[in-house]
Amino acid sequence: MSEMKKRRRIRALRGWLLLLVLSVFLASCLNWILEKPSFSLREITVNPRSLKELQLILGIDVHNPNRFDLTLRSFEYTITLSGEEVGVGRLEKELLIPAASTSRVQAPVSAEFKNLGGSLLSIITGKGLPYKFEGRAEVKTIIGSVTFTFADDGRL
Repeated sequence: MSEMKKRRRIRALRGWLLLLVLSVFLASCLNWILEKPSFSLREITVNPRSLKELQLILGIDVHNPNRFDLTLRSFEYTITLSGEEVGVGRLEKELLIPAASTSRVQAPVSAEFKNLGGSLLSIITGKGLPYKFEGRAEVKTIIGSVTFTFADDGRL
């Protein structure tokens, strides 16, 4: 191989190495640039599925405080009502959360009647019901992906 080809090859390798280092650096700085989105449980809708099971549809407000759009890649969550874990759920489809806005996400949870205890009556009548909603979300941006944990509690 001629000396000239060796030099070109070394330059090309240096360029790729520099690009790789810059990519890793930008991805590691993503936490400095990206503000954490917030997740708040706003409503629960009950859909009976059988004599033993029902589906809860959680109405979740996802707030994106950033100046750029975010894509919610995956979303795992657990819902606890009156101190009892009712169920877990997972959204796999990607959802676009526009910049500086709040979007309502419908998240299903399968639950058995026996796990709801006295919470079912409170859900149906709309009386104040203590809840805890927690999980983790993977968010994709132009620069890379980041996983956030979240927790929200209060009374419905």
